[in-house]
Amino acid sequence: MTQPDAVLVQVDDGLMTISLNRPERHNAVNGALHEALEEALLRARTDPQVRVVLLRGAGKSFCSGGDVEGFAEGSPGQALSGGQQVVDMTSGRRLLETLLSVPQPIVAAVRGYALGLGATLALFCDVVVAADDAQFADTHVNVGLVAGDGGAVAWPLLMSFGKAKYHLLTGERVSGAEADRLGLVLKAVPAAELEDEAVRVARKIAALAPIAVAGTKATLNLIVRERMNLVLDFGLFYEGATFLTDDHREASTAFMEKRPPTFRNR
Repeated sequence: MTQPDAVLVQVDDGLMTISLNRPERHNAVNGALHEALEEALLRARTDPQVRVVLLRGAGKSFCSGGDVEGFAEGSPGQALSGGQQVVDMTSGRRLLETLLSVPQPIVAAVRGYALGLGATLALFCDVVVAADDAQFADTHVNVGLVAGDGGAVAWPLLMSFGKAKYHLLTGERVSGAEADRLGLVLKAVPAAELEDEAVRVARKIAALAPIAVAGTKATLNLIVRERMNLVLDFGLFYEGATFLTDDHREASTAFMEKRPPTFRNR
């Protein structure tokens, strides 16, 4: 069952604001938030009054990724059989497909952490405005997982392949200001100006002809879909497999115990 307040939705004069709402966990994605976000995006898709969507995080961060505390407690990785894990990976593809299927442009306002799945969610939006001190990273490898949930799609599309490969292989963070320089985001602004600037960008898009804007988004997303078809299923399969490894369990436990992990290649 969807947690009622896992995602907050507000519509104001054609602008739908979707707020990820687990601020005490930096909006880490658990099952309730995942389901509620999909429902909010589907609501936007079917509402003709919505001209543009603003995706943001409540509190200090956009989204810190998958809920690693849940991993360490046995969910979703080691508590699942291989078959169940495949289902879980399928839901990851479905969320990205839902993001792409929303005809209205989606503007992301990113402050604080945008890590792992959080970075993927932001970078799959159509326009990203970031606080200059925001932190972007695909941290899958840091918890013993393959970067399979969309990072391998988004990062190489937005920056040079060599730099994208480095950041996906290491999980090294990129500040909002550096993300602006590398082309990951439209622009970086001081944190105090982020919300106003993101709304300004969203309102600028909302004032344009909706059919033309939606058609342009759909056309450009053919490029994203082509890349998804090339790499996403392969990446999700191997991400699902690494959920079941000892190295992932060690990384999750080490995270909770605030110590460096010891990886044993198994």
